Amino acid sequence: MSFKAEIIADSICNGYRITSMLVTFPRIILAEFNTHRMLSRNSASSRAIPFEKMAEMVYNNPFIPLKWLKNHKGMQGTESIEEHPIPIRDRQWLHACDKALVSAWELYKDWENVDGKVSGVTKQICNRLLEPFMWHTVLVTATEWENFFALRADPAAEIHMQEIARLMLEAMNNHTPQTLKPGEWHMPYGDEIIDDKVIAMTQPEEVGNLWDDIVLPKFLKIATARCARVSYTTLDGKPEMHNYQKDIELHDRLAAAGHWSPFEHCARAMNDTEYIQWNIQRGIEIAPPEGSVHTLEGTQYGWCGNFRGWIQYRKIFANENRQDPRLIKK
Repeated sequence: MSFKAEIIADSICNGYRITSMLVTFPRIILAEFNTHRMLSRNSASSRAIPFEKMAEMVYNNPFIPLKWLKNHKGMQGTESIEEHPIPIRDRQWLHACDKALVSAWELYKDWENVDGKVSGVTKQICNRLLEPFMWHTVLVTATEWENFFALRADPAAEIHMQEIARLMLEAMNNHTPQTLKPGEWHMPYGDEIIDDKVIAMTQPEEVGNLWDDIVLPKFLKIATARCARVSYTTLDGKPEMHNYQKDIELHDRLAAAGHWSPFEHCARAMNDTEYIQWNIQRGIEIAPPEGSVHTLEGTQYGWCGNFRGWIQYRKIFANENRQDPRLIKK
């Protein structure tokens, strides 16, 4: 595993481009990556991945810093160590990794306590000891990328953030988005779904237009479940990726529990009416402009969550913003 930026889905409608990428970078820069609120994300989870699998990945392919920067003032170093001690620095880093692995295994393995019961420490804690040495995978979707690239694909950024931002910018600039019509869906992993297998799942009691009312909702559920699976598994040719019924069941469990982040990657292209009315429906009173709304500069029309020109799948659920009566409002 190493730095990687792979485009999973890339779409454009009425001049608004939406791109979903699967990116891999060192776990140590995740907090910086997550500061960008215009990006919708689902990450591999230290809480979800089994400890044995995580320990094996770290042992076989630990993250080692790209450069050893000299000690310096301020946030960002500029001068790297070029002389012969570089292998020594690598060995020191890997020695720390080995010690973290040993400590994590000691916590994880079963110990007999004073009551004679045997219990190891949960993976949610043990995996945390390994995070400085982990590679991390994130599915990220956005319509607004320029601020991210301006800040992160920049010499002033942290060196590992620079590297993944550079690869992401390069991937977008070298890729041609698919042109969609208003009402059509941007759907990460949707191209891998087999129409005939989904149609075969249709039940006799399901009525309506075969595609719009029956097949498309299943496609959205399957694609959304695959976006969610980034948190604990991979989809590289594994048989489980073709188990559509399990995908649909996972989607329904996530919706029932209010875990909505995987629902932010699929998105429907707005038509002209939606482009004007979306914010009105959300309580913002704005007068419709004259002419084509898509040619106006400087307007604030067309926003849905953190996307512009696209309606997040999440937003079509009435209960996507959960309420909690325990909060005291004054």
